[in-house]
Amino acid sequence: MVHILSLTAVLSITWWLLSGYFLGLLMSLGAVSIVLVVWIVHRMDAVDDEVHPIRIVTSMLVYFPWLIWEIIKANFDVAYAILFDGNRLEKRLILVNSTQKSEIGQVILANSITLTPGTVTIGVDGNSITVHSLTKFARSGLETGVMDERVTALETDAFYQSTLK
Repeated sequence: MVHILSLTAVLSITWWLLSGYFLGLLMSLGAVSIVLVVWIVHRMDAVDDEVHPIRIVTSMLVYFPWLIWEIIKANFDVAYAILFDGNRLEKRLILVNSTQKSEIGQVILANSITLTPGTVTIGVDGNSITVHSLTKFARSGLETGVMDERVTALETDAFYQSTLK
């Protein structure tokens, strides 16, 4: 039941933030849509901790700002390499080891890699993720394992606990 209520809240907030409208008709249509989606998902028995991991919500509040900062830095790196110094483009395929214990952890890592400019996740095979990178800077966080460590800590909620110290 907690997952259903949490999913309803997440969908409501997301819909409200993305629509930007406060008209009665649109709000009621949004509410009907959300109730319909939650009912369908509940009937499918598809809401569980793997699909909607409530346990990592607090950690995500710390992880997202870090990821956004990494995206901003990578944007500048890729833009500089393309506009001013084409010699910095060192296209490579690399294998990144993932230490995630669940599929949601691997999905978060693969999506984080793809969201970061200059890197694209090509495939996931077991504990290895194949990544295409444009620059040395784009590879640095992946080769050192910083992003993997943060996602693993996020998955185990240790990331949030370590920021409190």
